Amino acid sequence: MFYYYYDWTYILVLIGVLICLAASARVRQVFAKYSRVQSRLRLTGKEAAEEILRRNGIYDVRVIHIPGNLTDHYNPGNKTLGLSDTVYQSSSVAAVGVAAHECGHAVQHARGYAPLAIRGALVPVANFGSALAWPLILIGLLITGETSVFLINLGILLFSAAVLFQLVTLPVEFNASRRAVDVLGASGMLYPDELSSVKKVLGAAALTYVAGAASAILQLLRLLILTGGRRRND
Repeated sequence: MFYYYYDWTYILVLIGVLICLAASARVRQVFAKYSRVQSRLRLTGKEAAEEILRRNGIYDVRVIHIPGNLTDHYNPGNKTLGLSDTVYQSSSVAAVGVAAHECGHAVQHARGYAPLAIRGALVPVANFGSALAWPLILIGLLITGETSVFLINLGILLFSAAVLFQLVTLPVEFNASRRAVDVLGASGMLYPDELSSVKKVLGAAALTYVAGAASAILQLLRLLILTGGRRRND
């Protein structure tokens, strides 16, 4: 009876979860380490963000304080750059690096960076797909005939949109980090050794997005394996 219910594809889900947990633990560890290293110029995350925006001729983005830890983000809808408790008033090299990264997204928005626009367009599709994919697939597996195949294929298509969102996120995040490193180095806001520390922080953060994409791909692979027989037989 145990083997009848055994589903080996859960291994794919487990691998994805472990990858994400490892990446999340790594970024927390690296950020905590360099949060204890104060930048020589003592610029806070807020001050660094405002200076970077000014240098790029961006005056319509507000830098605001938001609660939480590593909840920093740029909102293109209302043009606010939210910096968390550990970044906003901190003058650590980690805080300056994270603030600069979020400014990278603001610069992307101002410059019309195509992958950012594509990711923004995919947000509602990805959310819709993530919510409806599994219900449609489960219903499809419970019935037979052409309707079953249609619902399963539609569910897989919707889930694929969520996977595509994760993949498009990668160049957006990598580019924002590159912009952050470039501007911090060119402006002299950080010294070369401090810039090296920032690269480690942003590199660890980038791994979380890679892990998220890998996990989504593994889940899509599991869906294809689970529904493969039904899609062929019906």
